[in-house]
Amino acid sequence: MKLVDCVVKKKGFHVADKLPEFDLEKYLPYRFTVVAARLSDDLAKKYKKRYGISIPEWRVLLNVGYTQNLSVRDIEKRVNLEKSKVSRTAAKLEAKGFLIKQIDGDDRRLVKFTLTPEGIRLLGELIPIAQAFQAEIKEKLGDQIGLVNQTLDLLMKEDE
Repeated sequence: MKLVDCVVKKKGFHVADKLPEFDLEKYLPYRFTVVAARLSDDLAKKYKKRYGISIPEWRVLLNVGYTQNLSVRDIEKRVNLEKSKVSRTAAKLEAKGFLIKQIDGDDRRLVKFTLTPEGIRLLGELIPIAQAFQAEIKEKLGDQIGLVNQTLDLLMKEDE
């Protein structure tokens, strides 16, 4: 294994050390994270100022609107947010009048969400923005879009 020099700051001193050679810029998990963050930020620029919602609020709204009977746990898994962040985000959306929180009749520990008429109206205005953004991405990818979708499907497939 090839080692590379690494400078580590310890208690105010720089200490040279050795690490295995590693190309972070070609490391796929890193690259996917960077691309996902950029796409999310770019989309947020299109709706945040006008509608006053954050990226987590967008994700929760979208999932509640298009998936039935979601609990905090379900949303946490789907949007990759910590349970506490989902709860805080849902509380903000509820305070803004976009969500209704309901206690599950079978398990009182579970809280489920539905959109209010105002939440449906808001999502109805946000979806065309998201669709236009997706069209921009597809145009940029051109003929590669099919391969990109196949690759994402493969990577998103849960282990069986």
